[in-house]
Amino acid sequence: MKKILLTAVCLIGFLGFQDVLAQETEQSNDPNFPKLDTSPLDMIIHRNQKDEVIMRVIYSRPQMRDREIFGKLVPYGEVWRTGANEATEITFYNDMTVGGETVKAGTYTLYTIPDEKHWTVILNKSVHTWGAYEYTDERDYVRIKVPVRNASHNIENFSMTIEQKENEEGANLLMGWADKYVKVPFSPAKQ
Repeated sequence: MKKILLTAVCLIGFLGFQDVLAQETEQSNDPNFPKLDTSPLDMIIHRNQKDEVIMRVIYSRPQMRDREIFGKLVPYGEVWRTGANEATEITFYNDMTVGGETVKAGTYTLYTIPDEKHWTVILNKSVHTWGAYEYTDERDYVRIKVPVRNASHNIENFSMTIEQKENEEGANLLMGWADKYVKVPFSPAKQ
């Protein structure tokens, strides 16, 4: 009797196992969609009063995850991709003035060199680069320094936004993470 019972349990277990394998096989025929990136890609667009696109920034948004960011994860005094994964790219659809420097319409890589009191913001002619590994200052188009500001609260994900300037043309590109942020002023180039 024990042999019959043991055989029945084994047979039921084997059939159940076959059913699980069949389900796994069915699932493997589905497309293999990737999981959400821990530093997802994001984009901001700035438009003028006529609703024309003036500027677009494509960047990845790393998370703090209880890490010390500036001076540790992002070392002071070193070129940073300004986000994660691919280096951040900024496209100007018209000639612009960035921090007093004229920039021709086009796409540039936006690198930064964070320090405690200021960041050096770099627009570089190389595009489609991963990280800052291929960075060379020989391809720099514009470099400006902007002061570091304290955020009123921690910014968990590296973030960018546009702040319209009051009573004048132009705006500020804000970049913030942890408890720090910077403002990069830009406006239409004078013709």
